[in-house]
Amino acid sequence: MIENIVGRYLHIELNGHRQRVYFEEAGQGIPLLCLHTAGSDGRQFRAILNDPDITAHFRCVTFDMPWHGKSSPPAGWQNSEYKLTTDAYTGMVMAIAAALGLDRPVVMGCSIGGRIVLDLAAEHGAKLRGVIGLQSSAYTDSYYDLEWLHRPDVNGEVCGGIVSGLMAPQSPEHERWETLWHYMQSGPGVFRGDLNFYAVDGDMRGKLAKIDTSVCPVWMLTGNYDYSATLEASRATAAAIAGAELTIMEQLGHFPMSENPERFKRFLRPVLEKVRARG
Repeated sequence: MIENIVGRYLHIELNGHRQRVYFEEAGQGIPLLCLHTAGSDGRQFRAILNDPDITAHFRCVTFDMPWHGKSSPPAGWQNSEYKLTTDAYTGMVMAIAAALGLDRPVVMGCSIGGRIVLDLAAEHGAKLRGVIGLQSSAYTDSYYDLEWLHRPDVNGEVCGGIVSGLMAPQSPEHERWETLWHYMQSGPGVFRGDLNFYAVDGDMRGKLAKIDTSVCPVWMLTGNYDYSATLEASRATAAAIAGAELTIMEQLGHFPMSENPERFKRFLRPVLEKVRARG
């Protein structure tokens, strides 16, 4: 069997660097741009891009951020330190959406992606059909020392070890281990650099009141098995956004689309129907 997913490379200027960004897409219709988690890549959304019921109505696109997956760092990376910031992240998403001709896309992101969609809704809501935040919260306290994620005496497998407890025990074993495999392949310092946004730079609490859900609807889907983007944090975020819709997903954790995709899609499909109903 050959999947319908098509992968290509986009050459684009991002944050002052010429980048070769890998992206995959499948389907046609309403653009649905999917953002992967910290330290991983677009493979997390393979089940979404392979679902014929979804791709019949949505052009599903996911890309590997520079430094991730098949998107290499920019030339001269060896002389720099990778740190993701809010401005760089938002600018990257909007630039790639424009370069790929995504007309008012729905942006769905998980973890750091679930955080940045809040900034996208606040700053670029009129250019979007809506945002879907997976494991989304406006702020997360740093609950471990980030320096452990980039040390020459610590094997890169530690990245997988750190996130292993964030998945629901009910999720299928092979899906959980595939999710961890993606993390164990992360480049040196990349996970730590992403968490600079998640734990340091990306506090969205002051921007939530700017979001107009009549212009850019906000849907939040949060798994109940997650001590990073907790239920309390997601509920507080949703309560601060007038008109935001929050659904708690039982028996799912921090990586719902990859740790248990079939269960996750039960919660995603009603949201996608609402997107279609809005036209």
